[in-house]
Amino acid sequence: MENIIDALRSMPGFLSMKPATAQQVESAEGALQLRFSNDYREYVLACGAASFDGHELTGVCPSKRLSVVDVTLSERDCTPSVPAGWYVIEQLNIDGIVIWQSEDGSVYQTAPGISPQRIGESIVEYVKSCQEQK
Repeated sequence: MENIIDALRSMPGFLSMKPATAQQVESAEGALQLRFSNDYREYVLACGAASFDGHELTGVCPSKRLSVVDVTLSERDCTPSVPAGWYVIEQLNIDGIVIWQSEDGSVYQTAPGISPQRIGESIVEYVKSCQEQK
């Protein structure tokens, strides 16, 4: 199975920030009261946060707009139906669509007035599907 770093680096226009430290990751998990999936931890430890081909993934970084903590806490207020163990991996900024990942690695999509839908097994699968939709 392809890892998240290889998947991201293969995407057009891939850019990343400064990698997060293990301490920063643990602090973010504590603030959200959850544990990130293994692939999300791998991603933030290597990239901090990243973008590719018009997509901006949240991460452990100083940007409030891309901070997984800030974005997740804000989206939890807007979408109280999501379980506490979910965190935002991307705000699409289209029709209120938000992409979430659960602690077990599954990826979900929410939108106003629609029940959460499971759209993938991992962040790798989600990233690859973004390219396939083009």
